[in-house]
Amino acid sequence: MTIEARIRELGNRHRVLDQTIQKELTRPSVDPLQVRELKQKKLRLKEEITSLEARAT
Repeated sequence: MTIEARIRELGNRHRVLDQTIQKELTRPSVDPLQVRELKQKKLRLKEEITSLEARAT
């Protein structure tokens, strides 16, 4: 898999996580621990994307 393909894949996962977080936040019984874990996963993905983008240039 090329770096560009990996970046696209991670970007898609990042967007899906963002949508999941938004759905969770609209629920009446929000689980703050679950939202926190989702946000941490999203941040790790963003950091990996940024790292790959730096290597690709």
